[in-house]
Amino acid sequence: MTMGVATANSILVVSFARQRMGEGQGPIQAALDAGATRIRPVLMTALAMIIGMIPMALGWGEGAEQNAPLGRAVIGGLLFATVSTLLFVPVIFAGIHRRLERRKRARSSAHPGDVQSNG
Repeated sequence: MTMGVATANSILVVSFARQRMGEGQGPIQAALDAGATRIRPVLMTALAMIIGMIPMALGWGEGAEQNAPLGRAVIGGLLFATVSTLLFVPVIFAGIHRRLERRKRARSSAHPGDVQSNG
């Protein structure tokens, strides 16, 4: 469950950052904008699930103490996934795209004009 939420939220952040890059922003600025813009939906999704898991984690009701560790694990996973989505994903996105840009610039400077001689 935690991996599904983290994956969905990460896809939202990455797709938003790619959209910003398509509008001409650099990878770092696009990643920062994506993180800042998508923070609200990511937090709302995570908080809704965390609040929903609290009764299970507290072990309320008859026999509920058996499921309490599962509830606590899900809450911990959601907290970690949310932080990862908002911090780790944009950093990795920007790093990968900066590296790709540097590689592209290095290739274009190594082959100026891409003109082949038949000589």
